[in-house]
Amino acid sequence: MAKIKFTLNGKEINITIDPTARLLDILRDQYGLVGVKEGCGEGECGACAVLINEVIINSCIVPMGTINNKSIVTIEGFSETKRYEVIRKAFEDEGAVQCGFCTPGMIIASESLLNNNPHPTEEEIRIGLSGNLCRCTGYNMIVKAVKTASKRGEGLW
Repeated sequence: MAKIKFTLNGKEINITIDPTARLLDILRDQYGLVGVKEGCGEGECGACAVLINEVIINSCIVPMGTINNKSIVTIEGFSETKRYEVIRKAFEDEGAVQCGFCTPGMIIASESLLNNNPHPTEEEIRIGLSGNLCRCTGYNMIVKAVKTASKRGEGLW
């Protein structure tokens, strides 16, 4: 067991936990943050994407022992921001939400991309989202939504 201190969606957390426990499981089971989902369990699909110190990471491959003194933002925490509202509305307006399973991870990936590149080209958007899978084949609409969010969010990123 290890004592781990981190910030989760702006709230300081201190826990004693198995350092090999997966961040994904802790977020869902202990904190009820079900926006992170288990898709592949191997860091390939992006359904469990979170921001750790503003970097997109698949939480299914993150052992708790590696997050000490780090800041974690899940879709639930991000949903309380103005940036989220811009991205969410763009996804809605462009028809980029189908079944919804991939949507939280896609929105986190969109935030990560726009935070680093507020005016991405279509190619840069496709590369920025490449670690996230959409099983409903909504990629074209998702790319269009990110482009729309980029335009609408002028000055936020």
